Amino acid sequence: MATLKKILFGQSAGESLTSLIEELQKKYNPKKGRRFNHANITYEISRPGVVDENIQFEISSKIPQDELKGGHDMKSYFKEIKKLVTKLKHKPVSVEMENIVWDSKRDSEKERDYVKLLYSYPLDALYNDKEVSAKVDKMNQGDSKESPERVRGSLTPQGGVVLQLVKETIQNIARENIEQLINANKQVKAEMGI
Repeated sequence: MATLKKILFGQSAGESLTSLIEELQKKYNPKKGRRFNHANITYEISRPGVVDENIQFEISSKIPQDELKGGHDMKSYFKEIKKLVTKLKHKPVSVEMENIVWDSKRDSEKERDYVKLLYSYPLDALYNDKEVSAKVDKMNQGDSKESPERVRGSLTPQGGVVLQLVKETIQNIARENIEQLINANKQVKAEMGI
């Protein structure tokens, strides 16, 4: 059974990633669901989950198979992306190539290959006790622009600050992860002459 901490952290992470998707859909070209398109590549951010003591979510990007020419194939494109993303500061815990057969009208199948990155972050690394104490002290002294309003699900001002920090941290990390994947796709497309 999930603890209250896991439930609240998972809920905060979910709100944060949904907000990020809305931001990215405004910045780039929106697609249905949790997806957006940039430079002819579709990206998707999954819903987060709490596994053991970690928040996990996936980010994926379609391999531009329509643009690959000559000796370049999807596997070599995937290998190049994998090489780039595994050198990053926030490395994914797994990098896989996923094949999806999609049948939108039940009369034709579309096969898509995706690069799927799984990220995992320990719950306790999503906030800092000292930062929580400092923000609560400022709120209590009235020196802060921070509102002492309760975050949904939090029972105390400290709990509200923790959940707010979890949202901010997940959103910032996920934004950095997606930007790095966008840059990796741009770099590999340039190297392959796409």
